[in-house]
Amino acid sequence: MSLHVFLRTTPIHTSAQALFDWHEAPGAFQQLTPPGEPVRVLTQVGGIKDGAQVSVRVGPWPLSLRWDLEHRDYHYGESFTDQQVRGPFRSWRHVHRMVATGPDSCILEDRIEYALPFGLLGDLAARLIVEPKLRRLFEFRHDVTRRAFAAR
Repeated sequence: MSLHVFLRTTPIHTSAQALFDWHEAPGAFQQLTPPGEPVRVLTQVGGIKDGAQVSVRVGPWPLSLRWDLEHRDYHYGESFTDQQVRGPFRSWRHVHRMVATGPDSCILEDRIEYALPFGLLGDLAARLIVEPKLRRLFEFRHDVTRRAFAAR
């Protein structure tokens, strides 16, 4: 099992606390989901604080899968983590960080550590399918976030 790491960073013109608040607001996940992306929230309990849980259905029918995640390591204004409880990955840990670089500027950092099942076949799928999908998804997410604060 190989552990893969995906990292995306983007400077955002706002305070780290304001960026964190934006991520914590109701509906943030929906804003960060690209149009047409086959993701449906099944349940969401507790926001993003420690112990909060979200279950989503991902992928097109009839191949869709349930994905259960738990939020951990909540540090207000700085970071929170999504950890897979059950789902398509052998392991998945997504750390969202807001790193202050000044009073009205910060870096948005998304770091994902994941492993797929099926050994070498899973590693091949990571390179050919998962990595390109993560690049597209986080390009969209960071663009939406940057535009949300550029408009203020």
